[in-house]
Parts: sequence; C-alpha cells; structure tokens
Amino acid sequence: MPSTSLSTHLRLVLATCWGMIIIISTALMIDITLPYTTWEWDVDFLQSKFDIIHLFYYRAAFYTHIFTSTIVLFSGLFLFSKWVLKNLPRLHRFFGKLYVGLVLLLSAPSGLIMALHANGGTLAKIAFVLLTFLWWWFTYLGYITARRKDFNAHKNWMARSYALTFSAITLRFSQMLLGMYFLLDPVFQYVLISWTSWIINLAVAELIIRKIKFTNSRQLRRRLIAD
Repeated sequence: MPSTSLSTHLRLVLATCWGMIIIISTALMIDITLPYTTWEWDVDFLQSKFDIIHLFYYRAAFYTHIFTSTIVLFSGLFLFSKWVLKNLPRLHRFFGKLYVGLVLLLSAPSGLIMALHANGGTLAKIAFVLLTFLWWWFTYLGYITARRKDFNAHKNWMARSYALTFSAITLRFSQMLLGMYFLLDPVFQYVLISWTSWIINLAVAELIIRKIKFTNSRQLRRRLIAD
C-alpha cells in the first residue's frame, strides 16, 4: 500500500507540474504575440523580415501561425490529462478536434510557408521544413488512429505531435540561454536551435513512450505469472 500511495502522489505531482508548465508556456506565448496585434511591420521578429514582409501571403502565414499555435499549445492542458479523459471526455474530444483541425489546416501549413523563408540560411530552413512536415504527419496519424479506436497508438502519436508543438517554447528558451551564457555567431546559434529545439523534445517524448510501454509490459507479465 505505501508504494501504491507514493506512486499515486508522484503522478499527481507530475500532472500538476505538467499543467503549470503548459499554463506558463501559454502565458509566455500570449505575451510574445500580443505586440503583433498592432499589425505593424516593425515589431520584434518582423524587423528581420523587411525583405519579404510586403508579401501578403507571408504576412497571412505569419499571423495565422502565431495566433493558432498559441491555442494549439494551450490544448495540451486537456489532451494529456487522465483526469479530464476520465471525468470530462467530451472536453478532451473537443480540444482534440480543435488541436488536430488547427494543426492540419492552419498551424502547420502556415508554418511551412514561414519555414521556407526562415532566418539562418539553408540549414535552418531544412530544419524548420522537416519540423513542420513531421508535426503535420504525427498529428494526422494521431487523428487516424483515434478514428480506428487504436487509442494506444493515438496517445503515442499525439505525444510526438505535442512534443513538436512545444518546440516553440524550447526554441525561445534555448535562444535565451545561449545568448546569456555563450558567445556564439548569431547565424550558427540560430541554426543550432532550429534543430535542437525540436529534436530534443522528440527524443524526450520517445523515451517516455518507450518507458511507459516497458512498464506496461512488465506489469502484464507479472499479472500473467500471478494468475
């Protein structure tokens, strides 16, 4: 019993921490995106895009991406909560449909347009194009597996998708840390974080998926032996 109680408390603490991380990250994204509601062309990131900011399709992609991605990020609060899934399944399905619809139809396609014009040269563009493609594909597989009621696969694909969603936060966090503690060439730094910001996230998600799979397999073997 004590070990079971400890495990339950640990899961509660982890779930609470996860929820706080998403709330804080969403607040950060809102703070970052609010200046762009002026629709001016000389705001923050757009100052580095004066060579293409006059292009309507790029501006449309940029604003679509930053505003929808904030909603997508916040959706994670309801997608990975066991409590919500058990007690408020309709809320889980609502945010699941919202997440999938926004990523497949708006966030990822607009992100692809931005990736093709990314700062940092060819290597950074390749990184962001690959990120966008995988983000769309993992989300699509998450949708398809849910439709097939293969919920284990659905959970895993959505975890991978959200890991890439969260790269918006790790990119900015990495950029801040590198700028504070390392003197790197700005172009090299941007190329570096354009790759690591999502590869590390995806690696962590994969480790968690495999850990859960291993734990479940071990528990199943124990039950079979006990029977």
